[in-house]
Amino acid sequence: AGRFILPNHKDDKNESHSSRDYLDKVYGIGYDLHEVTVPADSPLVGQNMQAIEFAYGIRVVAVEKGDGPRFGADGVDRNLGVEAGNVLAVLVAPDLFQKFVEGARVEVKPKLDLFAEALSDSKAGIAEVVIPPRSNLIGKTARDIWMRKTTGLSLLAIHRGNETISCEGCVENGSVRDIPFRSSDALVVHTTWANLAHLEKDPDYLVVTTNYPHEEERPHKVVPALFFFALAISLALFSDLRLSIALMTGALGMILTGVLKSNEAYRAVSWKTVFLLAGLIPLGLAVENTGTAAFIAEQTLKVLDGVPAWGLQAAIAVLATLFSLVMSNIGATVLLVPLAVNIAIGAGANPALFALTVGIATSNSFLIPTHQVNALLMGPGGYRVADYIKAGGGMTLLFLVVSLTVMNLVY
Repeated sequence: AGRFILPNHKDDKNESHSSRDYLDKVYGIGYDLHEVTVPADSPLVGQNMQAIEFAYGIRVVAVEKGDGPRFGADGVDRNLGVEAGNVLAVLVAPDLFQKFVEGARVEVKPKLDLFAEALSDSKAGIAEVVIPPRSNLIGKTARDIWMRKTTGLSLLAIHRGNETISCEGCVENGSVRDIPFRSSDALVVHTTWANLAHLEKDPDYLVVTTNYPHEEERPHKVVPALFFFALAISLALFSDLRLSIALMTGALGMILTGVLKSNEAYRAVSWKTVFLLAGLIPLGLAVENTGTAAFIAEQTLKVLDGVPAWGLQAAIAVLATLFSLVMSNIGATVLLVPLAVNIAIGAGANPALFALTVGIATSNSFLIPTHQVNALLMGPGGYRVADYIKAGGGMTLLFLVVSLTVMNLVY
């Protein structure tokens, strides 16, 4: 049932890279990404990418020839031939798509299949690149420099002044890849984010798109990263240091040796989670130390006086669950176990069973993101409190039913 209750929020960063919406909004052009299979009777068989793209006004961004998906730099170039059974990922304008399907006699898949992961919004998309004034590319064309093969950029359009040139396959005007670059030309390209990240270091290009998923790779820092990772784990396993201190030691070591920059570490911290826990910890201590939790528990159990043993056990399980949402699991257990044992003795029930009920129910922390693990997942997952209530509500009830049933059957 997970697909019905788990949230499916769209990532704002990735949403900005939606090919059609972005191009339509900024440049007035639109391309859709499709996955097609080339049958044996297709006229594409035996032709190379250059001829196919020019004839049908498409851009091939990935190919599957039976040896794994090819995309990015060195993956697809204009001389690559097409064979029967090949699968292509093509960018094509909506008004040309039907013409391409009918003329090329290709089989269209309803959605991306083989390329779903490689060309997902988190791995690839539309980007803008500017030709700076001192670029060595001025006067050259995309075809001259084998742009797609050398950089992984599939050129879709050139924005020059107030004009957007996006003619691909127009015989009278030639191809956009035959137009010499000028200073300050804005190139609209489709690329993988890994290739775009590498391009940021190339002085011949100025990458305008910045809000794409990317991380700087530092392979020369593998040794210190492994050392401090092993150190942190070893301190946690084989010393008396607290887990937080052990892991902080590893993190500081990575920052001091340049494995991670201080600003990257700062951005990686979910400050919403920090302040959530900073408010939760003193709240839990206050509820525990002032006797509020004990008062609530005692009053609740007084109301349930005369209820059968199984009802008292269920009430204790619910109380333990609720207390674990606002205070630590240990604090809730220490508070409720004595009460549970006394109630069990008074009701003629098994005290060990009631104590075990408290110990298990205090781990029933699915309902809201106040548990540390839930809080840590909240930021990276983009979840809201309502998402936890929706998904965790059912889990909480299921936990109670299963745990109470099994404990009574087994013990």
